[in-house]
Amino acid sequence: MVWEYAIGSVILVSLISLIGVITLSIKKQFMNSILFLLVSFAAGALLGDAFIHLLPQLVEEYGFGLNVSLYVLLGMMIFFVLEKFLHWHHCHHTHEGHKHSHHLEPLAVNNLISDGFHNFLDGLIIAGSYLVSVPVGVATTIAVILHEIPQEIGDFGILIFSGFSRSKALFFNFLSSLTAMAGAIVGLLIGTSVEHFALFLIPITAGHFIYIATADIIPELHKETRIGKSILQFIGLLVGIAIMMLLLLLE
Repeated sequence: MVWEYAIGSVILVSLISLIGVITLSIKKQFMNSILFLLVSFAAGALLGDAFIHLLPQLVEEYGFGLNVSLYVLLGMMIFFVLEKFLHWHHCHHTHEGHKHSHHLEPLAVNNLISDGFHNFLDGLIIAGSYLVSVPVGVATTIAVILHEIPQEIGDFGILIFSGFSRSKALFFNFLSSLTAMAGAIVGLLIGTSVEHFALFLIPITAGHFIYIATADIIPELHKETRIGKSILQFIGLLVGIAIMMLLLLLE
C-alpha cells in the first residue's frame, strides 16, 4: 500500500512539470498575481508540514532527543551548502553563456541537472514520509506540489529563454521531473530494509522544508512592501498552515 501511495504521489508531482505550457496563454500580470499567492501558500504549507505533521509524528514514534534536533539542523545545513553550490554553478554558466553569446545552452543544461537532483530529493522525501504514515505522506506531497508549481513555471521560463522550443522545453522539463521516481524507489527500498530510516530522513526533511520557507521564500515575500499585498501574503501563509492543520484533523 505504501508503494502505491508513494509512486502515485510522485507521478502527480512529476506531472506538475507540464504546467509551464499553461502560462503561455495567461497574461503576465494575472500570472504574477497567481504566483504571488502560490508562493505564500507554499511557505505556509512547508512550515505547517514540518511542524504539524513531520516532527510531531517523529516525536510520537521515536521520542524527542538531541539526535532529532541535530538531524533538523543537518537538513538545513545540507540544503544551504547545496543551494550555494547550485547558485555558484548557475552564475558561472550564465556568465559563460553571456560571454559566448551565440548560445545559452550551458544555462539550460545546468538548470535541468540541478532541477533533476532537486526532484530526486523530492521523491526521496515523499517516500520517507509515507514510510512514517499515509497521512504524513499526503501532507508532504501537498507541500511539495505547492512549492513545485511556481518553481516549475520558472524552470520552463529558463528553458524558453535558453532557446528551447515550447515542446522541447516541456519534454526536457518533464524528463528532469522523472528523477523524482528514482528518488522514491531508492527511498522505499532503503526505508524497508534499513531500521529507523525514518528517524534519519524525516527530521532532515523537516529541516529542508524550514530552510526553503525561511531562507528562500519568506525573504522574497518581504520585498513586497505595500500594505494590501503584505496582508494577502500573511493570509496566504495562514491558509497554507491551515491546510496542513485541516489534514491533521481529517486523519
